[in-house]
Amino acid sequence: MSKVRYQNEKMKRKYLDYCRGVLGHSEKTIKTKESALWKFDEFIKHQDYKKFNSETVKGFKKWLTTSNKHNSDKPLDITTQFHILRNLKVFFAWLSQQAGYKSKITVDNVGYLRLSREDTRKATTSKQPHYPTLEHVIKLCSFEIKNEIDMRDRALIAFTATSGMRDLAIVSLPLECFYPDELLVIQDPRYGVKTKYSKTIPTTLFKFSQTLIDYVLEWQKYLKKELLFDNLKPLFPATKIEIMSETQHSFVSKGVSKVFWSDAGSMRKIFQARAKQMGLDYFQPHKFRHFTIREASNKAVTPEQLKAISQNVGHERITTTFFGYGAIDTLRVGKIISDIDFTNE
Repeated sequence: MSKVRYQNEKMKRKYLDYCRGVLGHSEKTIKTKESALWKFDEFIKHQDYKKFNSETVKGFKKWLTTSNKHNSDKPLDITTQFHILRNLKVFFAWLSQQAGYKSKITVDNVGYLRLSREDTRKATTSKQPHYPTLEHVIKLCSFEIKNEIDMRDRALIAFTATSGMRDLAIVSLPLECFYPDELLVIQDPRYGVKTKYSKTIPTTLFKFSQTLIDYVLEWQKYLKKELLFDNLKPLFPATKIEIMSETQHSFVSKGVSKVFWSDAGSMRKIFQARAKQMGLDYFQPHKFRHFTIREASNKAVTPEQLKAISQNVGHERITTTFFGYGAIDTLRVGKIISDIDFTNE
């Protein structure tokens, strides 16, 4: 590695450590920032960051419009370009304050790391939402129950829809954090729950459907009464896989284990398999979070209720809830406007 490239990498590591340790960013966010830096390095061919200037930025922005997504032949969309430039702008603003770079990188040049106003509007305009409906969720849960794997999968889908929790938090949730009498979940990182920014989030299940609630309660009761799970065991345990027999070395499911899934990959596969089984469109678990927020906000009638919904899904700001997740589809906008009484009579 050349001396210049080594110095660039050294500053990148220092910056990412700062984001991780001082700003408290998650590893997912760190990877996004790192990806943006890799994209810039690809364009400048690892030349010295001290040569950063407005002409380089202009060339990079033009290059982005013809660049493809990672491991894909599809071009970068305007939203991805927006986030790449935003992450680079934060990095170079930080770098301009570091020893050896203060006189080399100017604030004016860093300011070029942005899209035009028109493109920024395109990149940040909320897209039409696409997520499951309540009818979709109920039908998705209507497969025949033959064993405890079926019970778990049905309860997992119902819980995801009625809690609005993120998939990583769900697969890391111990029984100790679920209070069935109050329909209350305490997403507590001290008990291993993987929440965003390691926040403790109290969440009450939304009663969209008593049937969905009953699926969750039935499963919790089964774990406690039939399988004798203690409170430290997972609410949604991984599948137990065993060798079929001494002569047949193929693997077969033997019900649920008493261990947590290592990540949310298996949860996504369950949602996909059950959608295929029921002949329905597949929605990733995070799309169910969109459903939860939209379904709940449709029923809210006061500002206090809207704020409660926002807190219940773990958002500190109500704008996060209803800008990021609460976009109203076009047909409903029309109906809402048509139903407003403007006559004051």
